Amino acid sequence: MQKKTPDYDNVFKTMKMKHKRLFVSVINDVFGRNYPRDVKVEILPSEGYLTENETADGSKEIEEQVSDFLIRIGSEIYLLECQSYDDGSMAIRIAEYAFIVARQFATWDIGHATIPMPRFSIIYVKRTDRTPKTTTITFTFPDGQTVDYQSDNVILEDFTKENIVEKRLFPYIPFYIARYEKEIASEGDIEKAVEELIYFRDEMVRLHQAGELSDDELVDLKGFVNTIITHITNGNKNEERLVNIMGGTVIETESDKIKIQMIIELGKEDGLDDEVILKRLQQKIIGLPLKRAQAYLDQYGKQLV
Repeated sequence: MQKKTPDYDNVFKTMKMKHKRLFVSVINDVFGRNYPRDVKVEILPSEGYLTENETADGSKEIEEQVSDFLIRIGSEIYLLECQSYDDGSMAIRIAEYAFIVARQFATWDIGHATIPMPRFSIIYVKRTDRTPKTTTITFTFPDGQTVDYQSDNVILEDFTKENIVEKRLFPYIPFYIARYEKEIASEGDIEKAVEELIYFRDEMVRLHQAGELSDDELVDLKGFVNTIITHITNGNKNEERLVNIMGGTVIETESDKIKIQMIIELGKEDGLDDEVILKRLQQKIIGLPLKRAQAYLDQYGKQLV
């Protein structure tokens, strides 16, 4: 099983909660819809379920799984999952998620129930030899009937930067840089990655000036990009150069600085190690790179001594 990447998950989940409007273009592209970008979008609660997984030592553990993104536009329900790799369990997880969703909207009477399954798609941030083009769930019935519940997957590496901007697929922008993970993480040649980031920065600024992105959307998209960069670089020499392309971080306001100071003060009061405080800063302040977090910790930490 491939390693989990919580930073990717956190960015996706934060984006859906703060900027659900940006996903309308994604829904249009994935499912062939033509919703206007100002259409009413409703985020539905992600009902969790319990599943049994095998650990590295062969024992069993029960984990709660929560679907990434349930969205309702009009009468249609859409289920989107953001995944780094296919770990072999995605199809059964989608089946479980879909039934949980369908149960909420089921109708029934004496001797009959109608269970409307949602439209679904899996968004793969990275591609491997095992990444499937489609996800199929085959239902078999005692009388021999079979029904395929199928959807095409979204594989981000299939999109060019021009495709993403032209179709206004803004939620894909933070994850685009993942295709250069090997070069960035190994401190290899990152000139292509730099070129791509500059393109996205300039296009986002242009669309902001044209009124297609709000102030908050622009700032947060830059911050989401930097969160992914920080995850990939893990503090190596490429971090500062890549982060600076997006204009540093999203930490620009006095309220942000007050929040940072409070996190540090509370951490110190609780006797937490600096490493734990740094992780809290990176988790609670989207886009705050490790070096910037360390600088704030050094600055405010000295004041508390």
